[in-house]
Order: sequence, then C-alpha cells, then structure tokens
Amino acid sequence: MTKPSLPELLHAAVAAVGGTERPGQVSMAEAVAGAVDDNAHLLVQAGTGTGKSLGYLVPALAHGERVVVATATLALQRQLVERDLPRTVDALHPLLRRRPQFAMLKGRSNYLCLHRLHEGAPQDEEEGLFDQFEAAAPSSKLGQDLLRLRDWSDETESGDRDDLTPGVSDRAWAQISVSSRECLGATKCAYGAECFAEAARERAKLADVVVTNHALLAIDAIEGAPVLPKHEVLIVDEAHELVSRVTGVATGELTPGQVNRAVRRAAKLVNEKAADALLTASEGFERVMELALPGRLEEVPEDLGYALMALRDAARTVISALGGTRDKSVQDEDAVRKQAMASVESIHGVAERITQGSEYDVVWIERHDRFGASVRIAPLSVSGLLREKLFADRSVVLTSATLKLGGDFNGVGASLGLAPEGTGGEDVPRWKGLDVGSPFDYPRQGILYVARHLALPGREGSRTDMLDELAELVEAAGGRTLGLFSSMRAAQAAAEELRSRQDKQILLQGEETLGELIKNFAAEPETCLFGTLSLWQGVDVPGPSCQLVVMDRIPFPRPDDPLMSARQKAVEEAGGNGFMAVAATHAALLMAQGAGRLVRAMGDKGVVAVLDPRLANARYGSYLRASLPDFWYTTDRNQARRSLAAIDAAAKASE
Repeated sequence: MTKPSLPELLHAAVAAVGGTERPGQVSMAEAVAGAVDDNAHLLVQAGTGTGKSLGYLVPALAHGERVVVATATLALQRQLVERDLPRTVDALHPLLRRRPQFAMLKGRSNYLCLHRLHEGAPQDEEEGLFDQFEAAAPSSKLGQDLLRLRDWSDETESGDRDDLTPGVSDRAWAQISVSSRECLGATKCAYGAECFAEAARERAKLADVVVTNHALLAIDAIEGAPVLPKHEVLIVDEAHELVSRVTGVATGELTPGQVNRAVRRAAKLVNEKAADALLTASEGFERVMELALPGRLEEVPEDLGYALMALRDAARTVISALGGTRDKSVQDEDAVRKQAMASVESIHGVAERITQGSEYDVVWIERHDRFGASVRIAPLSVSGLLREKLFADRSVVLTSATLKLGGDFNGVGASLGLAPEGTGGEDVPRWKGLDVGSPFDYPRQGILYVARHLALPGREGSRTDMLDELAELVEAAGGRTLGLFSSMRAAQAAAEELRSRQDKQILLQGEETLGELIKNFAAEPETCLFGTLSLWQGVDVPGPSCQLVVMDRIPFPRPDDPLMSARQKAVEEAGGNGFMAVAATHAALLMAQGAGRLVRAMGDKGVVAVLDPRLANARYGSYLRASLPDFWYTTDRNQARRSLAAIDAAAKASE
C-alpha cells in the first residue's frame, strides 16, 4: 500500500471534523510537514477561520515521531483533546494503518492529590495534619466545595481540576492539591500507585501527541528536570502568548505573609536556634516592607538588602536542619516536612537571586491594597533562554493569528531569541516565516475607524469627548458592542456613563464570571460588554451580537511598569529603538488580538473603532495599523456611524 499523501490526509481530517478545506490550511500543512521533515523551525501566521489546528495536527500525526503541542488557553487544550484529536485520529487511522495515541499533561498542582484528600493538609499553626473536611463548616462555601471534591474523587478518572464542573475556588482546590515541590514522590507516597498526576505522566510517555500548556513548557525548559517526555517536534499554538507565560514562570516573589507561613511550617521541625533565626529574619523583612515604596529598584536599598541576606542565610540553616532531624510525634511527618521544605526553599531561592544581583534581572516593589507589599524579580529578557532551550535538538513550529507585526515576523522572532528571518549561524537557529492569510474578506467585512478628531488621551482624568463618541457609536450600532479598555477604571467609567445615558444593557467585567458575561453577551444581540485585558484575547462571539469593537486607546504598557520600562531602556542602551521594540510591539500584539474579535465567521460584518487619534496621526501609527487585519480604513465619523446603522438594520431584519 502506497503512503497516503498529505492532501489526502488533510481532506479526510477536515471532513471528519465537519469543516471546510481552506487554501491557507493546505499551505500551512505543507509548510509544517516540510519543517518537521527537515528538522527546521517555522513561524506561521494563520488568521481566524483558517483551521490551523488541523494545519499542524495532520502533518504531525503523519510524521510518526512524538509531538508536543503547547497552548496558552484551557479552551484550546480542551478543543484539541476532546474534539480535534479524537476525530482526526479516527479519520487518519485507515490511511495511516496505525492509531496515534494522544494525552494531556499539566503541572502537578492541576491534579487532585489523594494523599492530601485522605490524610489531610498540613496546618501552619499546629503540628501534623488536620482534616480540612472537619475544619470547614459544611454550610460554608469552602465546606460545600470540599464535600463536592470528596464525592468527585470517587468518580473522576483524570483527577484534573478542569474536568470538574462547576469548578471550585482556588482556596478549596489548594486543600487537596500539591505543587511538585510538596509532592512526596510516587515511591514514598501510600497513594503513589493510584496518583492522578503520575498516571497522566505515564499516559504522556506512551502518547504520540502530548497536549500541554505554555507554563509547563517553560518549567520544562527553565528547571532543567524534564517534565515532558522526550519529543522530536514541538508545536506552540497561541505563540503570541509564549514570552509573557515564560516570563511569568521565571518571575520570583517574596511577601511578608509568604515568609510568615514558611516560619510557622518549619518551626516545629527544626531546632530552636534555627527556628528563631528564621523568625527574626522574617520580622526584619516585614518591617522593611511596611515602608517600601512601589517601583523599580535599580539598586536594592541597604535596609532591604540586609533583610534579604538575613532571610537567605536563615533559610539555608533551616533547610539543612530540616534534612537532618526527625520528630516522630508529628503526624505524617514526611508530608509536613515536604511542605515546610518547599516553602523555605522558595524563600531562599528568591532572596538569594535578589541579593546576588544580576544585570539580567529586574527587581521591583509592588503594593496591593489587600495583600500589602511584595518584592519581585524577573528576567530582563527571556529571549536567550528560549533560543537555548526551545530550539535545540528538535523542530519547532510556532503559530498564531498574530505573529506578523508591522508587516514582518522579525519583532516576534527577536522576542524568541531568533535573528532576522533568513539569517542565523551555529548558535542562532535559522527559521522561516509564513503568513497563510485568512478565509475572511476583511476589506469587505470590516471597517477600521480611527477617531482622529478626539483629544489625545491623558494619563489620568475623564475623557468626555471619548465618552460622547463611544455613546454615539453604540447608539448607531444598536448595542452589539465589545468595549476593550486599557484599564479597569476606564471600563467602569464608560459603563457608568453609558448606563446613565441610554437603555442598552451594559455588561461589565468583574460583575459576573467571565464565562457568564460572554454567554450573556452572545445570547442578547443588543447588549454591550465592557472590560479589560482578558477580553482583548478571550472572546469568540460570531454573528450579530458583536458588530462593533471599540478600543478606548492604544494599549501601550504603563510608563511605570517596571519590567517593560527596564526592557525598553535596555534596548536603547544597546543602540536600538526601545519604544518600537517593546512598547509598540506590545501594543501591536494586543490591538491585533482585539481587532480579531470582530470577524469570527464568513457572514460577520462590523466596525473596529479606535478612539485614540495617535493611530492616525503619530509616526508609529502606520506600524500599528499594519499589524491589524486589512479592514477598510476611515477617519470619517459620519461614515462609521452610517455603516454601523446599516449593519444594525440588516441584523434586525434577519432576527
């Protein structure tokens, strides 16, 4: 039997999922197959509606070697594992004459821990463990969540938190889960043979395709201890999110509350001298943090430096003492000791990293109204880490609807540690970029309207002219508006103003869960949904409910964002344009994602309105516009309103 061709395989898979074959999907599949066969690297921009999941899954399954697919969102992981992969495997089985296996793998804390569930959770104030089910009042929300978790533990096959519907609070989940540092290990745990996390790892070892998330991919790269099984091909979907997810994993934090918990956990397990030293260091750190002002620390102040050195040294002493003493009076000592060790090691690691000081790290203080001050440290750049850890010894395909910013892939490539396209050498991977377009006819389906006549947005204060413009646009659109705001304060102010002016229902992020808000927005066409960052990327509402997408301003990073401003300064000191490399790239990525909320299906029509004149007037405006879908462009406010009114009338006629 001759080997089936890629077009045959793709045709079978598309038919199985009930889709339509697109030219862009075929181009993508051929390019992915070529990159995998040549052990090369590829960046693919595939617009909404291309069918990019099958564009990489089909060539990956046909290749026959193990493939890891990493995504940023839970929604896409579920789509891959519950819909795309089962149907594709069934469709390809007769042609490939083998049935590829697939599995999902997440970090350990995503799985229910049977030891925690049955033996209890270590309690900070007392020795040993306590029964969290006894401690929580059955009538309380926490008590109800815990009882539901106990019932669920008897019926779940995966132990995966995301398979529990409806979900439970983070506080409840923390009672029955452990981090990788807190885990006793399968060989030492009485429940090791039944462990959900270990079972997931075993399934991944046997699978041809392993679906995971960006965070676990980052942990696998950063921590050196392999979490993912060995693989020949890595596919990163939603790749525009990768740098921020890796940065998040590589960011360390110290808070007085966290240090106090570590002191309580370790106190009963070590000698009095070691415990007192950690307590004294903790109190010193807390005093310093009470007076700490938010902002970047180009140099660590002397008092904070001393406090961190005292913490580091005391933590090191406690770690040594924890390893060398035993106390049989402590119930389930191994579990209690493991949690104490994890807490103290975390503090030691962050304190040492800050006190050592590195030109490649950024340190800053944050203040939170509820949780107080924290000191944080993050890498100035993750590009070197990604270049070294991601692109060695395997073929890497990165794909997203937004990778081509300002007309090329080099901005995103640079953030991943890659040289400009077509260049490279022994230590710098070579790669190719491919834009397979979109099946949508953007110039006919959408308008990009920039409100050129408005005043420049200030840093603070009311934008009365912007609110007037917003109200007129929403009125013309008959509701049907997704409002994307640069801050929660701006979203709240706009919602309050429009609620006082008109009778359209305004849903506001934070007033209900995100899932409920999006569901209600989709169900009621004349409704508006206003919110901030998670809405710029997380809304998929095709049809008449979303015919106007409004951005209140260009979403540049805040000028006082310590990490972004440090990255910008570093580019400038190296002779580059820091604003374009960092701030404009950040804004372009978000705007491309935000504008992508408008056209989600072949029949969708509407307007993306940007209420910031800089998009039309500033020198960088053309770079930002080149990063957006190719909508018909206008600065004529009357044209925008007339178009919205016509689209609204057509929607009403068809309802």
